[in-house]
Amino acid sequence: MPDAADMLKAKILIVDDLPANVLLLERMLGGAGYTSITSTLDPHAVHDLHDKNHYDLIVLDLQMPGMDGFQVIEGLKDIEKDGYLPVLVITAQPDHKLRALKAGAKDFVSKPFDVAEVLTRVRNMLEVRLLHVEIRDKNEELKRLFDQVVAERKRSERLALHVPPDSIAARLQARPDASADAFADVSVLIADIVGFSELTPAASPENLALILEEIFTGFDRLAKARGLKKVKTLGNSYMAAAGVPLALGDHATRAAHLSLDMVDALDRFNDHNGHTLQVRIGIASGAVVAGVIGKRLYLYDVWGDAVNVASRMESHGVAGRVQVSESTRDLLGAPFLLEERGTLEVEGKGEMKAWFVGGRHKTKGGYESWQHEQTAS
Repeated sequence: MPDAADMLKAKILIVDDLPANVLLLERMLGGAGYTSITSTLDPHAVHDLHDKNHYDLIVLDLQMPGMDGFQVIEGLKDIEKDGYLPVLVITAQPDHKLRALKAGAKDFVSKPFDVAEVLTRVRNMLEVRLLHVEIRDKNEELKRLFDQVVAERKRSERLALHVPPDSIAARLQARPDASADAFADVSVLIADIVGFSELTPAASPENLALILEEIFTGFDRLAKARGLKKVKTLGNSYMAAAGVPLALGDHATRAAHLSLDMVDALDRFNDHNGHTLQVRIGIASGAVVAGVIGKRLYLYDVWGDAVNVASRMESHGVAGRVQVSESTRDLLGAPFLLEERGTLEVEGKGEMKAWFVGGRHKTKGGYESWQHEQTAS
């Protein structure tokens, strides 16, 4: 909330064709402690003055010869791109008040002037205006920081040297042209971290990058334990696949287990760090093509319909939940609690059935048995 000192330093422009009205308003506002007051008798000058000085409040008379206040308001709209016009109109016509508010003014002062009314409305207008500017600036800074983090992660991905799997490396030496394989049965998992808008705008790009790094490092450990291959990260998205480069009969089960592990891991991260981040996960199963791209810097990547469907399962999913396609659901067995979501209209795919993975049956080879395996290992 803006404090009193900030409001008293706010930049105010008074616009009235009558010098006596201008002088009266200047004395009222100056007597109340406002220190940055400018005035003009020429309504045609308001646009350029505001474009140059960006006033926190424009006190504007509506009835002026040559150019009335309504025309002035229209001219200001190309300066205030966010649509917020800091205009307090002056009028003696009751029907002009509603018309001015509809035109974009935020409040009005009646003639003849009442000192208490003028000072109250000016104070209220400035309080709202300065709060609006503060929120807008914080949102812009948060977006700038997040875009910077995403750009840094993309740069890291381009520069990282990914050593290809042994089987692929051997084949590249023997047959450099044969660097991709077709896999008929693969499950692709795509996870997106949501909730960054809740993080403080004061967080540095380095801190935001460290948050993502800590989360994704944890996901890497979980993926390795479940036997999935991390494919890549892009910004705040994480992609892994089960069944590449080595075929796995239980690829869907492994991917579903990993997805629930990731949800639990992010909950623990939030509890430990005081954040409210969530992960939205989509999984699809089917055929893909996987292989190494690049000539000097190697990157193992995956393409195909299963990737496209997994992406849509994620983007049409719900934060904090795991959504799977029908192809994955048909492969999942007893350990999982499945909840039918219904049919989704998905761009490029038409209608698709989807299910939520709600959890695991602890007594049916699910979480408890895996915990035992991890402890034993």
